[in-house]
Amino acid sequence: MEQEMIRYTRKHFSKLGLMYVLGSLIITAGQIISTLIVRFLQPALLDNYNYVTLIQMLPMYAVTMPLMALLIRTVPAERPIMQKKMRISHWFLAFFMCYGATYLSNLLGNILTQLIGAIKGDPVENAILGVMQGLNPILSIVIVGILAPVMEEFLFRKLLIDRTIAYGEGTSVVFSGLIFGLFHGNLNQFAYAFVIGMFFGFLYVKTGKLRYTILMHMAINNISNISMILLKAAGLDKLISSGSYEPEQIIPIMMDHMLPVCLFVCHILLILGIALTGLILWIVFSKKFSLLPGEIVVPKGKRFSAYICNVGMILFCLFWIVQIIWQLFS
Repeated sequence: MEQEMIRYTRKHFSKLGLMYVLGSLIITAGQIISTLIVRFLQPALLDNYNYVTLIQMLPMYAVTMPLMALLIRTVPAERPIMQKKMRISHWFLAFFMCYGATYLSNLLGNILTQLIGAIKGDPVENAILGVMQGLNPILSIVIVGILAPVMEEFLFRKLLIDRTIAYGEGTSVVFSGLIFGLFHGNLNQFAYAFVIGMFFGFLYVKTGKLRYTILMHMAINNISNISMILLKAAGLDKLISSGSYEPEQIIPIMMDHMLPVCLFVCHILLILGIALTGLILWIVFSKKFSLLPGEIVVPKGKRFSAYICNVGMILFCLFWIVQIIWQLFS
């Protein structure tokens, strides 16, 4: 009986992993094909970073991600999650905690990538920073601040958790973070996407309502958008790009952009305040977090082999780990 259940579990997670890796391949192929079409029809557009982003992102959100969702839906959902309302005060409390965890994990991820850069003798590019620096602010708000949270929460919270919840809330939460983190394809983002993915997963399993995590995802992404807008207004983005922080370069820029610099400093102080408050709340409320077991209980010593050591999950992990390593050392 136990062996039968483990075989069923391995098959279920393997099919789930296969759908996610097939979806990842479709997204990658869609971006390559759309770029090649534009290169053939209107190559001059590829000289503009904003057009390149639109060419790659619009087909992803309009076509390839919906196709990925259809593939995932071929895996049967285990059971619906009981829906519960969340008070506004509780949502804000959760937001502070989420941002604190995100800030700390992002800091650790940056430290790790810098260490890797020092070891290999060449800095590791911060992929998301490069993207946001090159994007038009309005385009960044639409793509990073609106479209990404909606589609990512649907793919990596609802569809994933609905198909793993029978194995326990803890299993669903960890898988939500792991698959979401790997999907970003670089170590900088994996560090905080893994943490934020688990936190959003926890909110979803406890409320059954995606709107809470979508709104929180939007809030966190748009804080980054505001940071970049203010950074550009203050003229400091060029210093970051050049990696030069000499006083004789910084002081003239600050004098020429006094108001934007003041706004940027106030924004950074606000972010630090939110992050610090969130970390304090973690200390206060950490013992209140609890995760319920599922209807299907896999013995402790056999969970890793059942959940991860199957064809689908191995392929998914390899696909994205290779990309992460390539990004680190390319």
